[in-house]
Amino acid sequence: MAHTSKIYLLDVTNRDGVQTSRICLSKLQKTMINWYLDQMGVFQSEFGFPLTRHETNYLNANLELVKLGGFSNIRLSGWLRATKEDVRAAFKLVPHLKYINLSISTSDQMIIHKFKGKLDHQSVIREMEESVKEAIKSGAETIGVNAEDASRTGMDYLIEFAAKAKQAGAGRIRYCDTLGCDTPFSIYERIKLLAEAVSLPIEVHCHNDLGLVVANSIAGARAANDAGVDAYINTCVNGMGERAGNADLVSVILAIKFGHGMQDYHLDEKVDLKLAWKICKYASYAFGVPIPINQPGVGANAFAHESGIHADGALKDRRNYELYDYEELGRGEPEIIETGRKITAGEYSGIKGFRNVYEKLEVAFKDDAEATRILELVRYANVHNQKPLVDDELNFIARYPDIAHKIFTMTP
Repeated sequence: MAHTSKIYLLDVTNRDGVQTSRICLSKLQKTMINWYLDQMGVFQSEFGFPLTRHETNYLNANLELVKLGGFSNIRLSGWLRATKEDVRAAFKLVPHLKYINLSISTSDQMIIHKFKGKLDHQSVIREMEESVKEAIKSGAETIGVNAEDASRTGMDYLIEFAAKAKQAGAGRIRYCDTLGCDTPFSIYERIKLLAEAVSLPIEVHCHNDLGLVVANSIAGARAANDAGVDAYINTCVNGMGERAGNADLVSVILAIKFGHGMQDYHLDEKVDLKLAWKICKYASYAFGVPIPINQPGVGANAFAHESGIHADGALKDRRNYELYDYEELGRGEPEIIETGRKITAGEYSGIKGFRNVYEKLEVAFKDDAEATRILELVRYANVHNQKPLVDDELNFIARYPDIAHKIFTMTP
């Protein structure tokens, strides 16, 4: 049977999302994002920077969590500059890394005005080729090669670059609309030409500088599929990311599932939209950035109706004014807020209050020593996050105390 091209999701919240100016995530919060993405059926999470020392323990701990079965299906991939020196150093720090993306700039603008004579067009290709071969030698199983600023790169050179990446052993090409300057029309044409020329799966990495990020991502994925190859849309939870952000994870899923003209395109069947509400609420809390009320699917007004005509129509038949059901996103259950006594677990908690918190979570400890150890980790976690822990974080620490210990540990 002929291969049926699919659209997969490769979430970059823990790499590009955390590069958003003025915000950050703790290593526990990054781990929880990976955990929610795994539950949601997302194919891959770009979980960090293997060459950044403060990431080392977190990255290794998350890869250990894969071995322990803490993640069911998700692949954890690292981002590196496309230099063999960075590849060698990264695999020394994170030896069990299997999936990576190697990035280098390809546009005339970047080659001339960023590299400033250090690299020209052919040396950019040589750097990329050497880094891919070094990654294969180091044990990488899947390598994506990123053409940074692909949308401003000449097509002939972009095709040459991608063809050389394939020859070197790369499994995917990441088309980066780094400045968000593509339109759905231009990105479709360019990615279709690229995919037909090199016959490699295409990662579609778009930014929202013109407000077109989801439209561009869908158009790019369609182009790859129309050329007969798989597409991997890069997303961020709640559309976080540099400047105006990356493609919002939930909006991309909704566009594929319910957008006109998308019926013949196949989203990875493992994706479970019912986790949308939970992951978006958690990311909003972790980032400290509220979800806009008009955010597709998860905003407070996504299913709110006030005007008489709309309210009447929605009450008669929800399809009159609702394209999809709120239940499909995991919404609909009431959220209970404590208004009386509330015992919380924090950095100064004592054992009795701590035990009360975990009793409500129906978590039992085998003895006082175990309870004391988990209490100490919860204290550190509160210092680590600088905000109260959510129930899922408390459960995670109790279930994987050794992993939590590694995540909280940094050696400057």
